[in-house]
Amino acid sequence: MPQLPATPYPAEVRARLDADAKEVLARYPGSRSALLPLLHLVQSEEGYVSRTGIAFCAETLDLTTAEVTAVSTFYSMYRRRPSGDYQVGVCTNTLCAVMGGDAIFDTLKEHLGVGNNETTEDGKVTLEHIECNAACDFAPVVMVNWEFFDNQTPESATQLVDDLIAGRTVEPTRGAPICSYKDTARILAGFPDERPGAVEATGGAGPASLIGLKLAKGEALPKARVVSPRAGQPEDARPQDGQPHDPSPSEHLSSHDAPQQTSASDPEHSAGPAAEEGE
Repeated sequence: MPQLPATPYPAEVRARLDADAKEVLARYPGSRSALLPLLHLVQSEEGYVSRTGIAFCAETLDLTTAEVTAVSTFYSMYRRRPSGDYQVGVCTNTLCAVMGGDAIFDTLKEHLGVGNNETTEDGKVTLEHIECNAACDFAPVVMVNWEFFDNQTPESATQLVDDLIAGRTVEPTRGAPICSYKDTARILAGFPDERPGAVEATGGAGPASLIGLKLAKGEALPKARVVSPRAGQPEDARPQDGQPHDPSPSEHLSSHDAPQQTSASDPEHSAGPAAEEGE
């Protein structure tokens, strides 16, 4: 059935968005290029891209609502229905999945009582699976409003969402302190993060991510870290230069540097020997 025209923003909201949109448009030589940040801007107002937000972007940029809708539905960072204060994304792509991401996602669905892209009744947490968080060396990874929580387990992820719902402070493994989803959307629209110390706290890639770059540059690397040899491993395959490395508290190792149990099914349910194709 045809829908009625979108309800316009209240006058005071529209005036504020017009002023912000003017600032965004000034950054681009062509107004159409401002569509992505404008979608983040309207998302920061309502927590998702509503029909009202789409109409505002279309009018501001002299586009059709169909053109704006096509863009807003293409990118997964734009929500098409109300979301929680905290967008909790669990990577279920290949490496995170086998390292425990699937177990984390299943645990959180049961613990929160929601499915994928659903929000808890209190409006605090929206849960979703993410194809890739681009942090495979810290698998399995969970993100909260796009900030990293690395090397997670079902237990640590459960504690994380409980802390978010209870209003307790949580600290990401890397990056700025957590803020609300609406505040995150405004930052993504290109407006400064004015929280004291937030910009300075923003982190980059961890040591495990940068090791290949250092090797390519020929930079000297610290003594290699090794883990305990597996039982039955040939002697010539065992480390020759001392005991396994015991990381200091200041080090941020990936789960490959410091293996840990991330899925309860791994120890008891091995895949077994691979069979030839057709067997």
